[in-house]
Amino acid sequence: MPKEATLYRVVDTARKLVECTACPRRCKLLDGQYGFCGIRWNFEGRLYLVSHGLAIAVAIDPIEKKPLYHFNPGSLVFSMSTTGCSWGCRFCQNWDISQRRVIAGWKLPPELAVKLATAYGAQGMTYTYNEPIIFLEYAYDVGILAKKHGLFNTMVTNGYMTEEAIDLVVRFMDAATVDLKGHGDREFARKFSMVYDTEPIFNALTELKRKGVFVEVTDLVVPRYGDDIDKARKLARWIVENLGPETPVHFLRFHSDYQMMELPSTPIKTLEKHIEVAKDEGLKHVYIGNVPGHQFENTYCANCGKTLIRRMGFDILEVNLTDDLRCPYCGYRANIACLLY
Repeated sequence: MPKEATLYRVVDTARKLVECTACPRRCKLLDGQYGFCGIRWNFEGRLYLVSHGLAIAVAIDPIEKKPLYHFNPGSLVFSMSTTGCSWGCRFCQNWDISQRRVIAGWKLPPELAVKLATAYGAQGMTYTYNEPIIFLEYAYDVGILAKKHGLFNTMVTNGYMTEEAIDLVVRFMDAATVDLKGHGDREFARKFSMVYDTEPIFNALTELKRKGVFVEVTDLVVPRYGDDIDKARKLARWIVENLGPETPVHFLRFHSDYQMMELPSTPIKTLEKHIEVAKDEGLKHVYIGNVPGHQFENTYCANCGKTLIRRMGFDILEVNLTDDLRCPYCGYRANIACLLY
């Protein structure tokens, strides 16, 4: 169900040339052409989001799956996505939808998405599975309606977005997981994700934080190619200096997928070393992801170190917080954005 995009500009009316302004690729498209993502098309000199109202995947998820550990922990979210992506990651676990360049999906207009979310008891919406910035106009229409029904909005994004996209995001988004790969290293992104500059990601992180979106950071630690401990230290230092020491950071265990089936899973000791250096640099809330039962799935008080939230995978097993979200042992106000459900 194509809908004219918001994020584009006309470059040459006579030639029907437009520039997409959703992601930093800024694809310039002639009539009949579509962008790298596969879902933003030029028709007669106007850019359309051709997957508006079409969802390729939907699910009710715990918010911890995103992962968001400090924003409405314990809540359920209605997750949705389209096909396509602004990146071409060789290790993508959702490659069957993100790397698909055929428009596909089931009709899911914004009204129905919100109706389903409330019917299934979700407290919020999450735009995820592929890159939500490429279907941002669709997410916006869903998100604005969701807010009217008392639902919050979150997204899982690679952070590869323009200033124009950020301005649209902050109108309706409450929280975001910004998903780095290989510590956000430029050479890693070039080799494995078909991205040639990671600076826009770090700009997006600072701007989202500055404009009031609650931000958590994930970092996929890829064995051999994206597990350099010095780069992890550099990333941790940047986060402390630019986002604050209580920014939640998740180091995710890699598992083989798509075009990188030959690699083993990330050794747990490697992930634990990442935790060590991140804490050395001053980060207070550092997690290991994709290792159910590990002690660094839990949330600890940034002041006294006592366990505030104990987890097993995506499940919360125990909560030790006062009604005003303080540590019951020392009274320190936890960096948790909202009440638990």
